[in-house]
This record gives sequence, structure tokens and C-alpha cells, in this order.
Amino acid sequence: MLIEQRLQSLGLVLPEVPTPVGTYLPYVQMGNLLFMCGQGPLLPDGTNALGKVGGDVTLEQGYERARITGLVMISVMKKALGDLDRVVRIGKILGMVNCVPEFGGHPQVINGCSDLFLEVFGEKGRHARSSVGMSSLPGNMTVEIEAVVEVAP
Repeated sequence: MLIEQRLQSLGLVLPEVPTPVGTYLPYVQMGNLLFMCGQGPLLPDGTNALGKVGGDVTLEQGYERARITGLVMISVMKKALGDLDRVVRIGKILGMVNCVPEFGGHPQVINGCSDLFLEVFGEKGRHARSSVGMSSLPGNMTVEIEAVVEVAP
């Protein structure tokens, strides 16, 4: 329960795992890999933070929304694995930023999630990553992030 203790010491509370909007699953485990579907910045009221970075959302707000999304992803990991200490390594994340066409700070936005994973999982949280801009995301949410995680049996 070391990861749970670290979350507590950081003052982080995991949100409920959102219900998929369709017939897909929030995660699939294949062997020692956990594939997580895209998650968004879930607010305490159960809605997603909305808007376009570079438009009605600042880079700093985008960073915070990516961090919130990372918390949702950790909740999914906990639901899938039962014990967050089973996380061997965050392997890869894909961060998608809903942004205006001229915005170019996608990596700085997705750093919100990357920084959180490093804080929570230590070196096991350091990962490969892609961060891209999108003309839109579902429901106009600000970011969507997916991940592949190596897990212990």
C-alpha cells in the first residue's frame, strides 16, 4: 500500500471511475499490460472540464486539467488491479489537447499528467509519451489521455 500512502501524503483523493459512454471498457488487461481507454478531466460534480486551450482555457488551466485526468487514470488503475503497488511501470501515454489551431504548447499541458505520475509512482511513473493537438474532443473536454501500464501478476 505504498502508493496509497504516497497519494495520502500528497493530499490526493482518487475520484470515482467514470462509466463508459458506450460498449467499450475503461481498461483491458492482456498479460502483464494494462491498456487504459482515454479519460478526461473529471470534476468533483461528475462533469468534465471543458474548453479549448489557447482559447477559453489557459495553458496553466490545461496543465491542471491534465493533472486531474491523471488522477482519474490512477483510479482506473486501482479498479483494474485492486492494489496500485502492482504497477511496475507506466509505459506510454497519449495526451490529446483540445486547442485552437495556432496553439503549440501541447507538451506543457500534458506535463500535468506526466508530473503527477512521477510524483505518485516515482521512477516507475516516468514514461514514453506523445502529446498532440485536436480540433475537438468528446463533449468539448479540454484533454483526453490514454495509457499502457506494465503490471505485476
